[in-house]
Amino acid sequence: MSNIYITKADLAGNLSVMLYFSDNTSKTINVGDFIQRHPHPQYNKYLDPKKFATFKLEDGNIVWGRDWDLIFPIEQLHSGIID
Repeated sequence: MSNIYITKADLAGNLSVMLYFSDNTSKTINVGDFIQRHPHPQYNKYLDPKKFATFKLEDGNIVWGRDWDLIFPIEQLHSGIID
């Protein structure tokens, strides 16, 4: 699993992203569900769709914020279940 990384990410609506992986698979992940289950001031701001849309790809992962306020393990993203 360590060789898999995200090659592309697109907004998929409703605080979700469509992720494309280096193994030619893709998954839609609802990040908003995670934030609502795990409220935290560092994460809550990304419930705002405008802030949510500011994600970027860095080092093969999707991240939010200048200092990676929100990031998920690739293994979880690839499985489609973030917790």
